Amino acid sequence: MTVKDNYDRPIISFRMSITNRCNVNCLYCHHDGMLPSSEEMTPDEIAKISEVAKTLGVKKIRISGGEPLIRKDIVEIIDKINKIGFKDISITTNGTYLAKYAEDLKDAGLNRVNVSLDTLNRDTYKFITHKDYLQSVKDGILKAVDVGLYPVKINMVLMKDINQDEVWEMFDFCREHGLILQIIELMESESCEDNNVFSKKYHYNINPIEEKLAKIADGVKVREFMQDRRKYYIGNGEIEIVKPMDNTRFCKNCSRLRLTPSGKIKPCLLRNDNLTDIIGPLRNGASDDELREIFLTGINKREPYYNDNR
Repeated sequence: MTVKDNYDRPIISFRMSITNRCNVNCLYCHHDGMLPSSEEMTPDEIAKISEVAKTLGVKKIRISGGEPLIRKDIVEIIDKINKIGFKDISITTNGTYLAKYAEDLKDAGLNRVNVSLDTLNRDTYKFITHKDYLQSVKDGILKAVDVGLYPVKINMVLMKDINQDEVWEMFDFCREHGLILQIIELMESESCEDNNVFSKKYHYNINPIEEKLAKIADGVKVREFMQDRRKYYIGNGEIEIVKPMDNTRFCKNCSRLRLTPSGKIKPCLLRNDNLTDIIGPLRNGASDDELREIFLTGINKREPYYNDNR
């Protein structure tokens, strides 16, 4: 049985950030304080928390960071989660270590992967990430395809005067290699430098791109339970449009619960003031029933960030 929150929203997906360490420094990233690797959750702790989530009806697990593949025990983590029996296990990564780990991750039970890649231009990549890893990322993407991770999705954040003219080049790359392109509109965040100065400076309205897609697409699929997000099919290619989440539809259909790198249940992506610690009780010997109650406490804190009255 799937548990629902107080707004009748089922909890289907559990997104676990297993580290906030990262090996790139993207312009738009939310720069949270670094947690020492010695304080990160262990594979067994991650597995135990996942196991409890499964008893509450969670069907999908997504692993993220920071950069999750920076953890040398990432294959062990996926293997332990896979043995619990989830319907879907995925990872969001910057792709720099994907060529190294793709095959082992697939063998361990990983189903699919999202790769953050905003450009195919080396100089632009270095400007965005402050690193020169573009070729490693491309190699990792092709390796993921080769070993059978499917689908491989490319997350492309559009930024004005940086990469907004590269959409169709990226689409051609994705279509050539059987990838799905997700075009993401830059969203404002309190965590961005100088209180949203960056996001306001580089925000690019993707409506014209979506209007063009609507005209040239061979087919369109509306993902009703993903805020009516639209997926456009052009030949053998696929593009999905991801807009900022400041709307009531995003909250109405939200079925996700999150876990922070420090082991706290996070009921809402857009809030940090209602977290529930689970790693502390786990390390102090909490029983499975007690851990379930902690989960339920976190779930009961869920409320729509955006509603009709906001």
